[in-house]
This record gives sequence, C-alpha cells and structure tokens, in this order.
Amino acid sequence: MNFILGLIAAILFAIAVAVFLLPDSVKQKIPVLKGITTSRAVLLIFAGIIVAGLNGLTFYAKPGTAYAVQYLWGGDQAITSQGIKFKYWGRLIPMSFEIPIQDILNEESPREEGIYYQRAKQREFSDAIKADIATSLVIGINYKDKAKFLDMADKNRSEERLVYGRIIPVYEQALKNTCKLMSAQEYISGASAQFDYYLRDQLENGMYLTEEDIDSAKVDVIGDSTVKRTVVSGAASLEKQRAYRIRKNAAGDPMRDTSNSLKKYGLTVIQAAVTNIDWEPSFDTRLQLQKEQVAQTQLEKQEAEKEYYATQKAIQKGEREKAEERARLEKMQIKETIAAETKAKAAVYIVEEEKLNLEAEQLRAARKKVAADASYYENSKLVAAGLSPQDRAQIDKEVAIGVAQAISALTLPEVYISGEQKGNNGILTELLGADVARKMLGN
Repeated sequence: MNFILGLIAAILFAIAVAVFLLPDSVKQKIPVLKGITTSRAVLLIFAGIIVAGLNGLTFYAKPGTAYAVQYLWGGDQAITSQGIKFKYWGRLIPMSFEIPIQDILNEESPREEGIYYQRAKQREFSDAIKADIATSLVIGINYKDKAKFLDMADKNRSEERLVYGRIIPVYEQALKNTCKLMSAQEYISGASAQFDYYLRDQLENGMYLTEEDIDSAKVDVIGDSTVKRTVVSGAASLEKQRAYRIRKNAAGDPMRDTSNSLKKYGLTVIQAAVTNIDWEPSFDTRLQLQKEQVAQTQLEKQEAEKEYYATQKAIQKGEREKAEERARLEKMQIKETIAAETKAKAAVYIVEEEKLNLEAEQLRAARKKVAADASYYENSKLVAAGLSPQDRAQIDKEVAIGVAQAISALTLPEVYISGEQKGNNGILTELLGADVARKMLGN
C-alpha cells in the first residue's frame, strides 16, 4: 500500500512539474496534459503532498512480522498483528517472528526469499580432520514481551544488523567450540545428535568453558567388539592427540560464558542442525578404508557365526543321540526290571506253594500220627482186655467170611422194584459186592 501511495504522489508531482516546465505547444501534444492549467497544476501539487502524507500516516503490517514504530516526537510502539496500521510518519523496524539462516556448500543451491544464506566454512575437529559444515538455523524473536522486543529493535535497528551483527558471530563461535569437543571419527560413529545438541545449547545459553584433555589416542574400533582393527593414517604408531572437555562446576553443570548468548537479546533457538558435511579428501580416503575393513569384518563375523552354529548343531545332534541312547537303555532297564520283578514274584509264589505243601504234609503226618495214636490206644485197650491185635484181626476176618458165606447161600429175586423204579440197585448191589468179596478171599 505504501508503494501505491508513493507512486500516486510521484505521478501527481510529475504532472504538475510538466505543466509548469513544458511549453504550451508540447503540452497540447500530450493527452494527459491537455486541459490542465497552472491553477490545476498547483492543486495537483497539493494533492501529491496529501497522498505523500497519507503514505507516512499508515502502513500495511505483513503476517509473521513484528514492527517497532519509533515516532518523530519520541516514544515507540510494538505492532505484532497484520493489517493497515497507523505509524504517524514514524520509523519502522520490521522483524520476522522466525529468522531462518542457511549454510550452503555450493553456489548453485536454490534460494528462497526470506532466508539468510551464507557460504559454509571449513571447520576443524579435535582430531585435526577438517570439513565444510553446512547448518540450518531458525531463530525466534520474543515479540510477546513488547518491552524486550522494543529494546532489541532499538539496539539493532534492523533485522539484517541483528542477523549479521549478533546471530552469525555467536553461531560461528558456537560451531567452532562444538568441533573442539568432538573428533571426526566420533561424529561419524553416531555422535551427530550430540553435536547438534552442543551447538544449540551454546547458541541459546552461552559458550562452554573448555579445558584441554590430553590423553592417548584411542584405537578406532571397526565393526563389532569381537574383531578390532586399527586405522592409522600416515604414521605407523599412534601419537597423543589434543582434545577438550567441558568444564563443570561443583554441581556438575557446564560452566559458560553467558556474555554472548542469544537469550539475553530475547532470542530463542528453534532449530540448529547440521544438514551436510564435506570432509577433506584424506578423511574420505580413510572412510573408504574403514568401509573395506568393515566389510571384511562382517565377512569374518559371518564365518565365525557359521562355525558357531555348526558347532551348536553338532552339540545338539550329540545331545539328541545321547537322549535316544539313554531312552533305549532306560527302556531295556525297565524291561529287565519288570522281568526280575516277575521272577521274584514267581519265586514268592513257589515259596508260598512249597510252604503250603509243607503245611499239608505236616497235616497229613499229624493225621497219620493221630490215627496211629488212636490205633495204638485201641490196641492197648484190647491188650488190656486180653486180646492181641493179631487176635482181633483174625476175629474180624472170620466174621467177614461168615457173612459172605451166608449171603451167598441166599436165593434172591432177579428183579427188585422199589417205588416206581425198576432195576438192580440197592440190596442186589450189596449182595453182588459181598459175592465179589468172597471170591477175593478165596472161598
């Protein structure tokens, strides 16, 4: 809007000047100047003055920008919202809410409006390796605290002076100090995030106070911890390197130089990160050597793992065979145990049977003894009565013979009927038995 008002005021002034300076013959040939008299030219001059006055009275506040307005009669004001604002012919100091600063490694990189670009510079790490480091910074201003914002704007007077006079010098010092705290080998080995943290912390809170830490150079470990290789460039032996560490206070916090921190200007570091690194050729050669050795280490590791798993396979196979043999032997042992238990039980049964047989024989022997004792008792009674056992036997024999002869002399019917049955049972059977007994005795 300021540009349009200024352009209108310039056109009015130009027309008025042309009316006063050009002759009438020339003015008649210019359509814009036809019919404009001297009095009208004076009016155009006054109109131009009014338009120019309006241009100084207001301005258009762009979004994402804070303005410090310094008035002609003294005093200032902070404007942080967008739209048409009054400045009353005061001086404007615009500041972006966020100021991006970008390092570039080559001039052909695309550039965008509103970003401050600068050529990346070569830095040296603690192990004397050099590299061009490109970073991306985003710095935020504290526009919500208007008193602090106006003080910062008054001290720096423009955004360019703030960037090139305050931010970039602090950034250069912080980047240099961060490189001293780390070696290039440590950076590529995974400490890049720590590098970004050191850079951002020092930008915002002040530079670390460092002290020299002289120690023996560490051996570069390539690959895993099982295979170690030393990468030495130039010399056959490792020499002591100069390194630095952060000084700590009694509480263990870093000691700082806060005189050059961005925080005291009301600035905050929204982003600070390394976007690209161009290592020096000697380190590129060293990296290539490390890659080759890492590849060799990986091959050796794979071979070692292969042998390890082959050994484990053999061990497992042996364990499986041992388990199978143990199971087979245990099965045989169980079978033999069962057979032995069966034989033992059979032996127990035989013993029990023999014991029962013995008891049966003992019973029979006892019965015979009882019978013998009874016979002896009977004979003893007979003897006591005057008869000997031989006499008794002779008497029994004669009685039997007499009974047999009496039966044989009997004439019995051939058929015997008892009840409803018909047959040769009963007495006939007894008679036949007596006849048989007689014949056996020889009579």
